[in-house]
Amino acid sequence: MNHRYRLGPQRVVPSIKPLIRPLAAATFVFALAACTDSHLKPEPHDSLSRADIRQHASAATPLPPLSSTIPLEISVPQSNPNLQDLQDDFDLFSWQSFIAVNWPGGSDGNPKPGASFGANATTVWENWKESRDIFLPGGATPPPWGQDPPPPDVCKGMGNGVLNLTQVGKTPNVLDESGEPFETGPLIDQNGQYVRFAIMTNQDMFNTIVSDGLYSKAGQEKFGKPANFAQPAGSKNTGAIMIKSSWKVLGGKDQASRFHTIQALVYTNPGEHEGVQASCKLQTVGLVGLHIAHKTAGEPQWVWSTFEHVDNVPVDGEPIDKSQYNFYNKNCSGSCAVNQPPARPWNPNNPHTPPSQIMREVALTASTKSLNARYQALLQQTYPGTVWANYELISTQWPTNAKNPTDPTGNPAPSFLANATLETYIQGKVPQASSSCMACHNNATMTNGLTSDFTYLLQRAQ
Repeated sequence: MNHRYRLGPQRVVPSIKPLIRPLAAATFVFALAACTDSHLKPEPHDSLSRADIRQHASAATPLPPLSSTIPLEISVPQSNPNLQDLQDDFDLFSWQSFIAVNWPGGSDGNPKPGASFGANATTVWENWKESRDIFLPGGATPPPWGQDPPPPDVCKGMGNGVLNLTQVGKTPNVLDESGEPFETGPLIDQNGQYVRFAIMTNQDMFNTIVSDGLYSKAGQEKFGKPANFAQPAGSKNTGAIMIKSSWKVLGGKDQASRFHTIQALVYTNPGEHEGVQASCKLQTVGLVGLHIAHKTAGEPQWVWSTFEHVDNVPVDGEPIDKSQYNFYNKNCSGSCAVNQPPARPWNPNNPHTPPSQIMREVALTASTKSLNARYQALLQQTYPGTVWANYELISTQWPTNAKNPTDPTGNPAPSFLANATLETYIQGKVPQASSSCMACHNNATMTNGLTSDFTYLLQRAQ
């Protein structure tokens, strides 16, 4: 059943704990005023116990079959859904999308024929277009789909990586260049290594960028109107998808068998931080975070799904019961301030940087935990030992009123959403300071100042 929904009156959350520390808050409140939602909106919460979660994990209602087909739209089976029902429907959409984009993929960016899910293989989205392959020096036309430009000069001769991990910040060289103070800091794993990032687009999004000439400043100027990644009415296309991924270099006590791993050219971009030298290494990296943003026909503000590795961080206020975390030291002594960016200067070439001490500030809802448990159980049952059972959905942000005439963000729910590896230092529920995907991306523009349809990628045009 296709969905159409409207929600009841908003309520105000009575108490919001200011979890961003004072110094960070002083910096971010002004910096992120345009990138956050200034209104507290209703969020789905329930009170399932751990026993309830276990019961739900073995619930009789089966999950949809594991499929390589990316869902085009959210299915809403309820006749009169409430907010929690809809959140559950969007979370199910997120897990279906996660399975599909992580299906073993061919070089054309589609599922590999005959392949089944579960193996630690190159995925569908890892064969999509990296941002650095689209926005080329001088505004050059990017190579066709399926063809990639050569890696940076310093990486040549080092072998072939699945990805060129060129970033140490989520939006480097984009918001910095446009003067927006969004440089929140790098994330350092427990081995003292910088986390690396990549942004990919699927073919529908890439085709629009090319056909509209949005890959160059000159092309954007010639286009002369707001970008729009919506597919033509009646189209059977998947729709535009962006994927932002975060990776850690594996080493030390890391168990590679718990991660989706790839060989990547880990490139330090000298343009990212002043005084940093270009360098490149072919390294084994493990996936620790994944954003999936999908512009569907019914959600012009896109649907924002975010996943993490289950070993990333503990949750503030919940038991710290894992033997080790990727970004938290339970035996830390000395300087152990939580959720603080590392001291400057930032240099990914340093052989060791004091590790970050990170906690999740907003816990997963019990309903999302239940869905995670069901999918993880299904994956383990179907593909014993699969690495994909070691990932969890944090939440899905979606427009509760996509056609709201006064709010272009469509009243997002939940109001705030952060991935501990991608929005590490702007977690929480502090109005004007904490991360909200839709509220932030609603402010994105192209190089000519016209709106860019919820993506900052177009600011990378040269």
